[in-house]
Parts: sequence; structure tokens; C-alpha cells
Amino acid sequence: MASSSELDDMFERLEQMHIPEGYKVEIVEGDVFMAPQRDVHWQTIRRIVRALEDRFGWDAPVTSDVRIDFPGELNGFAPDVAKMTDGAEKDQRGRWRYQDVEFVAEVISKGTAANDYGAKKVVYATAGIPVYVIADPYLGRCRVFTHPQDGDYKIDLTVTYGMPVDLTDTVVGITLSTEDFPRD
Repeated sequence: MASSSELDDMFERLEQMHIPEGYKVEIVEGDVFMAPQRDVHWQTIRRIVRALEDRFGWDAPVTSDVRIDFPGELNGFAPDVAKMTDGAEKDQRGRWRYQDVEFVAEVISKGTAANDYGAKKVVYATAGIPVYVIADPYLGRCRVFTHPQDGDYKIDLTVTYGMPVDLTDTVVGITLSTEDFPRD
């Protein structure tokens, strides 16, 4: 397993490069990915964040596009939405710890969809993230993964946009409306 300093070095080098405004940069298994943040992408993120804020309040530890280092070989992800446990605190480097993440949502981009459905799903399950939601504006559906165990999720549910995503029996305890999720 690579050290966090190796991941820090990679991000430092990336910060010295010109990255176009409106792009998100992540390192997944040591590979660098850049994806444009589109309006459809942001509108979906905004609706998910709003649902979490409605449930947990404005001061809830909810982030978007903030680096969190996950276990495995060089995994510095910036989840589209991440909610930490109540009372979670940042580590000595000022970063959220993956052990405190209880919910992640990713909104598919064409260039990084394979990561969201593949490597990231495995890493999130390995890290024990209780709830992982993938919103896919191209297919108009959400995939909901819960009950992580042994590097996989035991429950995998597909919900078509327009239908509610029932997360009331999970740590986030919400029903996520997808009626207004934009399609691409």
C-alpha cells in the first residue's frame, strides 16, 4: 500500500499544473482522472446535498468535491457528495478520514463512469462506507449499494429517476426524491 505522502506528492504536482476551471481531479488506484463539472452534474449534487441538509441541518458534515484518502493503492477521491458521521473531525492534516464517511454519492460522467461502478465501488465497500449511491443522468437511474462486506456490497438496488430512493433503513435515514434529477 502506498503512503499518504506519495499521494500528497502526486496532488502537489497536479496543483502546479494548469487544470481548467470547472474540472475535478481525482487519483484512482494511482491513475489521474479529470472530469468536467457539467450543469446536470451540479444540479443532481445540489439536490442530494439539500436532502442531507434537510435531514441533518446546515452544520452537518457534508462535503462535495473534497479530497478524502481511501484505503488501497493511491486512492485520493473527491466524492461528489460525502456525509461524515456526526461529531467527525478532520485529521492532523486537515482532511476528513474515510473511517468517518457514512454516505457517498457519485454522479456519473461519461469519462469516469467505469471508476464509479468499478474501482471506487470496491474501495468504498472495502472502506466500509455504509451507503453508496450512483446517480446516472444518462440512463436516468440511481444504483444504491448498502451493507458492505469483504470488498463488495451485499445489497445492490436500481431505482429509475422519478421513483424515491428509500434510505430510511440506513444510517442516513432519508428518502431521496429523484423526480427532479436532470437527465443528460
